[in-house]
Amino acid sequence: MTLTYLDLSPAQRASLDTLPFEGNHLVSGPPGSGKSLLAAQRALMLALTGTPTVLLTRSNLLRQTLAPVVSALGAEDHGVRVATAHAWLTHWFGGDAPRTDDGWFDWASFYERAAVTDHGPAPTLVVDEGQDLPIGFYRLCRILGSRTTVYADECQRLTATNSTISEISSSLGGCTHHELAGNHRNTRQIAELAAHFHTGATAPPLPDRPGPNSRLHRLGRPDAVTDLLIALATHHPRYSIGVILGSTRAQSDLLTRLERKAPRLRPQLYTSQATQGRYRTVDLTRPGIVIVNRASAKGLGFDTVVVPDTHTDNATDPSSTALRMTYYVLATRARQELHFGYEGNVEPPVLAPVSPNLLLRG
Repeated sequence: MTLTYLDLSPAQRASLDTLPFEGNHLVSGPPGSGKSLLAAQRALMLALTGTPTVLLTRSNLLRQTLAPVVSALGAEDHGVRVATAHAWLTHWFGGDAPRTDDGWFDWASFYERAAVTDHGPAPTLVVDEGQDLPIGFYRLCRILGSRTTVYADECQRLTATNSTISEISSSLGGCTHHELAGNHRNTRQIAELAAHFHTGATAPPLPDRPGPNSRLHRLGRPDAVTDLLIALATHHPRYSIGVILGSTRAQSDLLTRLERKAPRLRPQLYTSQATQGRYRTVDLTRPGIVIVNRASAKGLGFDTVVVPDTHTDNATDPSSTALRMTYYVLATRARQELHFGYEGNVEPPVLAPVSPNLLLRG
């Protein structure tokens, strides 16, 4: 198999090359540090040892993003399966895998099956955005004796069922912890704004690459969001534009307005509620507008990010860790430009305290 290295900095290459093949490993790093790219590279390197390797994500949209990366890195018989954790676990257990109310599984049943059933060689797993998988998953990995590498950032949790760095390590029965530094996605201006919402002890160092200031738009009429997106797409026709909304209904309404007013833009929409068709599979490699839900934004990157519904957070305590973490994730999806929007006459409490030096109004 031929393995190709793509766009790695010296620090990223060192992180990859010095990671032992054996044992369990946890690699933590901030947004833009290259965790997803390294997860794909790591999976291919483990496949070189002759054992089939599975690259797992929680999000189906992130799976769609990583699958072509794996193909580009090892276009021959690479021996890596890219799957969501739900799909892989359902396949491993069988179609009768028992579910629980939180959307996951009855882990006790999984542990029992792992203990009494011979499933062959222990799986080799690489997990991207590992903080979004529950503790029960990592305990199962330990019971199976899997060789597991996890890429994670506990400051980017968006789900109710998640794990901290220490919980991942202890659930795996111990693992070596490696830290990854650097921000290769955001401009300095975007990273500075994101740091306002950072929930950890120390915000990551700021990148050097400059860019325009982030903007906050008051959306005073029904077509204001549509017109903003048309203007952005017209000004940068080669940019990918991620529109991140909090509800499926808002996604659908925006898509309808865009298709009526500017069908030439061919906007795309992804929702995890779709089981197949145009709303289940999107092409993230082509420029243009992609409308996604907040829950699916983790791990993604767009040239321009637009979050037009910040007013929906008005009733939430702006100092809450969960809300700050959400805005940290949303902001750090942007590579070049970041735009927030709101309806009404009063700025959302979560954004009102942000300095005009970081967030331009109007």
